[in-house]
Amino acid sequence: MTDLHMRKVSGRDMSMESQPHALIIGAGPGGLACALLLAQSGLKVTILEKDDTPGGRTKTITRDGFTFDLGPTFFHYPQIIAEIFQAIGRDAYEELGLTQLDPNYRLVFGLGGSIDATNDLDRMAEQIRELAGDADAEGFQDYIMDNRRKLKLANACMQSPWKSPLDLLSKRAFRVLRVLRPTRSVASDLARHFKDERTRLAMSFQTKYLGMNPFQAPSLFTILSYLEYEHGIFHAKGGLGSITKRMAEIAVEMGVELRLGEPAEELLMEGKTVIGARTAGGEVRAACVIVNADFAHAMTTLVDDQLRHRWTKEKLASKSYSCSTFMLYLSMDRVYDTPHHQIYASTDYGKNLDDVVKGKVTWDDPSIYVQNACVTDPSLAPDGCSTLYVLVPVPHTRADLEWNEISPDYRDVILSQMEKLGFEDLEKHIKSEMILTPDDWANSSIYRGAVFNLSHSLNQMLWKRPQNRLKDFNQVYVVGGGTHPGSGLPTIFESARISSKLVCADLGIKPDWNGQDTWFPDVRYPKVRRKRSVSQGSPSRESQSV
Repeated sequence: MTDLHMRKVSGRDMSMESQPHALIIGAGPGGLACALLLAQSGLKVTILEKDDTPGGRTKTITRDGFTFDLGPTFFHYPQIIAEIFQAIGRDAYEELGLTQLDPNYRLVFGLGGSIDATNDLDRMAEQIRELAGDADAEGFQDYIMDNRRKLKLANACMQSPWKSPLDLLSKRAFRVLRVLRPTRSVASDLARHFKDERTRLAMSFQTKYLGMNPFQAPSLFTILSYLEYEHGIFHAKGGLGSITKRMAEIAVEMGVELRLGEPAEELLMEGKTVIGARTAGGEVRAACVIVNADFAHAMTTLVDDQLRHRWTKEKLASKSYSCSTFMLYLSMDRVYDTPHHQIYASTDYGKNLDDVVKGKVTWDDPSIYVQNACVTDPSLAPDGCSTLYVLVPVPHTRADLEWNEISPDYRDVILSQMEKLGFEDLEKHIKSEMILTPDDWANSSIYRGAVFNLSHSLNQMLWKRPQNRLKDFNQVYVVGGGTHPGSGLPTIFESARISSKLVCADLGIKPDWNGQDTWFPDVRYPKVRRKRSVSQGSPSRESQSV
């Protein structure tokens, strides 16, 4: 890997002293995407990252020759990252080693039956017919058509910043409200198409990717399952953490200064203007600061509480947050013949979700997700061995949940649940294991251990979410799951596009992003573009249409 501590300048002769300086706090996927776009726009970019490796939670961990993704394992809707790479003259599919999976995953129902989810829509409809009958198979066709239209109209809203309730009066908002049905939940909206509870579950469990309950999540998020069935699920060789690793390498090649193991300790302020950040090594001053860190944790640690009127400690504490996760990372001395991704949905799925929302741990038949990545990517383990990544949705941190005490017993419950997915005799084949609990997530700079950030209820979306151009301060922006449009890798990359455009607009720069400069019409750019050199890059493939 390129030495990420060393700064390299490729294809540029512009004096670095004449460039506006953008400081990014955090080298997660959103921060890295911002770095690529801003460097392409001619800015001098510095990233401060507290860890010794880039990626945030989207990184890999390696122990005794076994490699695991720490956080995300599902990569779907690659169109957004493909367009970001096209903006810098690169091909995301080639650079990131993306390969499509089929099936996307196997969904096993506690109520009986299973589906091998696929983006072969005819095959998917036939599986639904076998599981639930003709009515639900026909409902699946209606569901796909409905969500195609929803995504087409919603894109304008998802790709644009939201500043106030007045944005609801815009033409884009009026168009999208016709299909978003804001008074309905995901579950109630799906009931229009499907009679069988299992089919509705197959189209709604994806809300857990954002830490949401489908019985409470706004109906907009039926799009999540649609994206999988229409566009597929992808794996990156070496794990999804290889994506952020490669993004960091490219950023360094483009001239970005990446300071690993150097956390920001506080934001530097002049009145209400953020002028940089202080680290243990000194001050880093910049024309703008982009915060790519867990939002609530960053606000409560980087900025004095008296300076935060909208996001005081009390206000942040009063917000609702996503669930957390109980994680098992198992190094196995054998390879199981099961799909790459599997989900087990408990018999009483609704109660399981209610338990999480109410702060209870489900001991009786919890839902689980297991990634058996080595059936696709043997490079993740030694010959004849494999990795098993296990995720269980659980409440975020609570004073009455002592994970140090309950983890061993809960681990045994989860191993027993894995047998329902075909993983037999697990105890005999575990070479080593690692457990992460909500307390561990909280200790790694995630507020309350809520790994999916602020929840996505209607009162915490659009302009009610922390804005991409943060209010209360000047020259500070937010990127990641804690801002608009929300959590999940595709939306985090979308937040990077929005925040990068806002930065360029505020600095008087018209981005030259290889035809990708019309992502949203609401930002006004100057007529005169700052001079800059054109970065070198390989030809990019045409962006897939939505």
